[in-house]
Amino acid sequence: MSPTILLAAGNPLASLAQSVDWVAIAPPTIAAAVALAVLVADLFVPATRKPLLGWVAIVGLVAAALSLLPLLDGGRRTFCLTGHPTVCSYVADPFALVIQFLVLAGALLTALLSVDTLKDHDLPAGEYWFLLLSSAAGAALLPASRDLATLVIALEVASLPAFALVGLRRGDRLSSEAALKFFLSSVAATAVMLLGVSFLYAATGSLHLSRVAHALTHLPDPRLATLAGAGVALSLVGFAFKTAAAPFHFWVPDTYVGAPLPIAAYLSVIGKAVGFSGLILITVEGFPSYADVWGPALAVLAALTMTVGNVAALRQDPHRAHSAVRLLAWSSVGQAGYLLVPVAAAGYVDNPGHAIGSTVAYALMYGVVNLGAFAIAALVARSRPANRITDYRGLYARRPLAALALGFFLLCLAGLPPGIIGLFAKVTVFSSAVDAGLAWLAVVMAVNVVIALYYYLQWTAVLFRGAEAAEGAVAPEGPEDAPRAAVPAALTTAIALAAVLGIVLSGAPQLVLRFASGALL
Repeated sequence: MSPTILLAAGNPLASLAQSVDWVAIAPPTIAAAVALAVLVADLFVPATRKPLLGWVAIVGLVAAALSLLPLLDGGRRTFCLTGHPTVCSYVADPFALVIQFLVLAGALLTALLSVDTLKDHDLPAGEYWFLLLSSAAGAALLPASRDLATLVIALEVASLPAFALVGLRRGDRLSSEAALKFFLSSVAATAVMLLGVSFLYAATGSLHLSRVAHALTHLPDPRLATLAGAGVALSLVGFAFKTAAAPFHFWVPDTYVGAPLPIAAYLSVIGKAVGFSGLILITVEGFPSYADVWGPALAVLAALTMTVGNVAALRQDPHRAHSAVRLLAWSSVGQAGYLLVPVAAAGYVDNPGHAIGSTVAYALMYGVVNLGAFAIAALVARSRPANRITDYRGLYARRPLAALALGFFLLCLAGLPPGIIGLFAKVTVFSSAVDAGLAWLAVVMAVNVVIALYYYLQWTAVLFRGAEAAEGAVAPEGPEDAPRAAVPAALTTAIALAAVLGIVLSGAPQLVLRFASGALL
């Protein structure tokens, strides 16, 4: 008899043995391996050759994204319990693959934005690329995680490097303050979430989401039901922080303004992808029997988040030299509210797959155009370091293609033509609320879309306003001939990729919206 059979027959620990599918775990593994390679190479590469580390990181992210191709057949599982092939810690299903593509593509665009930022601000290359790749590895691991322990670990692997990246501008007071605020608030949210996970483990005796979901429907003791309910509520708080849902959003504006611009872009897209994928997994996969609890709670959070974000963004007056990055930060809070709507709707319907697909479709649209907006902000910041909204006045006269691209990105976020993908994505989210019977939430969303139109269109108008219309406004910083300087190739590539993807998605919105019609989970 083989040792494997003897182990399975006579050893109670055999049920803990897990299979490993290296192809399934390739995307986060490649990102992590390249991160370690960059960190080691940094010790030996001379200072004059440090820029090569950035291109190694970019190639690594491309390789990680390409490793998704063999997984397109879907359904690959690994780290499964022996004798229980459906109880796994890692599942490469369509939901995981789509979010991993969003994470890795977003990290790739962030890396392109970062190449020249490191040179301009004299940031340590080895540490920067190691932290960015490590965070991307954790973010790619999270959507495939199917047990609470792996979810928490992936969340922290994605978050801890982000704290350091925000504060990497040594000697910059705003950067240090932003990193400290981000770190303290995130640690508090993580502690609350860990407490919730421990309650759930005590009540159900398992960490795997499938087993937790089954156990929550058959709790024998009312005291265990109370403990499980507290665990569900506390777990939601932790992921609500990661999604920047109000009232857990207070760290967003200062963190985005204090962080290096590419990292602010990374947090606005990848950070939200991490938070929303985790929130979807614990609610739909782990707590379906508590839908009557988390459904209404997330609906209220969605209404509050979109309202707080859009009203605060409305206060960023282009005539008072307010920060463009702060406007994008508040806009991202409002967008988080829209993303929460289908997740809340999933708690009211028998088949949550359609609702979850609406969130995924909207996240893909948002990721492309928001990274594009930050890319244009990085371009403007090269000659206008303060990056105020007034610095964008007359951008069309200085850089017509950049102004047209930013105008297109803002119209996509607003949901207006020619940003067709933004319009269709909003309609899809709106429909998910109506189909779930959440008419009041659909009305709140419609009102917030109208509010957002004002500040998006106001910023778009500034791009095409000539200098003669700027009387009484604060003069922009920087020399007048600075905008004529050549744009770095990496930054140009990032802007071009975002613009092309946005145009393609507007011309063929079914490429993204098809996810809303199928069950990804």
